[in-house]
Amino acid sequence: MNTLADRKEAIALQAQAMDKKVYNDAAREKDPTQRIDLQQKSPKLATLEDAIRRSGLKDGMTISFHHHFRGGDKVVNMVVDKLAEMGYKDLHLAASSLSDVHEPLIRHIRNGVITRISTSGLRGELAREISHGLMKNPVVFRSHGGRGSAIANGDLHIDVAFLGASSADPLGNACGFSRSENAKSICGSLGYALPDAQYADKVVVITDDLVPYPNTPNAISERDVDYVVTVDSVGDSSKISSGAIRDTKNPRDILLAQQAAKVIINSGYFKNGFSIQTGSGGASLAAVKFIREQMIEQGIVADFALGGITAHMVKLHEEGLIKRLIDVQSFDKVAAESLKNDPMHKEVSANEYASADEPGSATHYLDIVILSALEADVNFNVNVLVGSDGIIRGAIGGHPDTAADSALSIIVCPLLRGRIPCIVDEVTTLITPGSSVDVIVTEYGIAVNPRRPELKERLEKAGLNIVDIHSLRDRALKVIGTPEPIPFGDKTVGVVMNRDGSVQDVIMNVKD
Repeated sequence: MNTLADRKEAIALQAQAMDKKVYNDAAREKDPTQRIDLQQKSPKLATLEDAIRRSGLKDGMTISFHHHFRGGDKVVNMVVDKLAEMGYKDLHLAASSLSDVHEPLIRHIRNGVITRISTSGLRGELAREISHGLMKNPVVFRSHGGRGSAIANGDLHIDVAFLGASSADPLGNACGFSRSENAKSICGSLGYALPDAQYADKVVVITDDLVPYPNTPNAISERDVDYVVTVDSVGDSSKISSGAIRDTKNPRDILLAQQAAKVIINSGYFKNGFSIQTGSGGASLAAVKFIREQMIEQGIVADFALGGITAHMVKLHEEGLIKRLIDVQSFDKVAAESLKNDPMHKEVSANEYASADEPGSATHYLDIVILSALEADVNFNVNVLVGSDGIIRGAIGGHPDTAADSALSIIVCPLLRGRIPCIVDEVTTLITPGSSVDVIVTEYGIAVNPRRPELKERLEKAGLNIVDIHSLRDRALKVIGTPEPIPFGDKTVGVVMNRDGSVQDVIMNVKD
């Protein structure tokens, strides 16, 4: 027997169907021969304010954003400014990452518009203020794969997703590039926006390039989109590769890159059909150049490169050294253009990239990953989120996802940054557990996790400078002495989630 709730749901669905019929009749002006002009009469076209009202957003709900425009993003500030203007309060902002450009959020946290944040990372003045205790509720930090899993399993429920797109048609087919002459803001892959589009209750696509239907190929499908909003600009493409993404000329970084490349070449995994991902740090990106030389010399071709795709990876692909590119985030314009034009350059969602719950996620089949670190400890634990002064200054990203799933995880970091040791007794904040880390490369030697004796043996036979990690810690302390303890307070400002959804660590406030 149907319950009262079942009958109410059936009535609501019938009402929605009638609304659609009324719209269709009105759009055709009750003349079945009249063609609907989608550019003018699409049911999804709306102003930002109208889309917000029609979405059903209420105080206390969760809104989400992606960070594919990185330092050039304009969508987060634009939308939150509008929400403040409309009088919304107590919102949960769930962004795939936040950076320096989102400093205006400080004002909206203080005025009560935003009271909770979930993200992968924080940078700039926003991160500093939060580190000092700006928010009443701690920020929840998840890896990119962890965020995708949380959205899919309902741990992170999104009420309304606001997703910036480089182009979209009037029904919502959207992507991170455009084939029109009016293209303004190109970001490439929209991998971190795809879980939001798939699982959010309502999806608002925001674009500065409304193109004729159908916009193909598309990353976001019209079936997942409720409203399409056109604005002057969604982002500055020139700032996609700013900040953490950099091509280094630093001699120390180049030395680290050379050593990391030697580890890869002599690891036993460097052979035809291998797969690789590099992190965003200068040394890890530069390592690709040295690997390329050996790939050419030895006639080795990789099956795929994964993750944030850069111009370096595109070059190797175009040279025939990498067969396929699997792109969750384009790190520069070259990568974005390659995604648009090359059918062997594949766009994937965060779940397809690194979800621990997805049997087919690409990280499960990753051979080698090169990652950076703010600090690592004698147990091979790694911190990429909190600085040695206790201030949040980075992002988890896919660090723990790729380290856990890859066959060989390599961390590159200097022994010291200025007067700050990078090899310590215990990391300030645990992001990637030592059980997932195989090798730590410094300019003073290479430490191999004791759980990988066969790897240590291979590298020693190749003549690499293999050292005990405790000796690296001791060398750093000999130079700078024992650092003063960080003046942490008693307020929790951040909670770091493990890939499985459990709490891994907490971040305390730094005293003023």
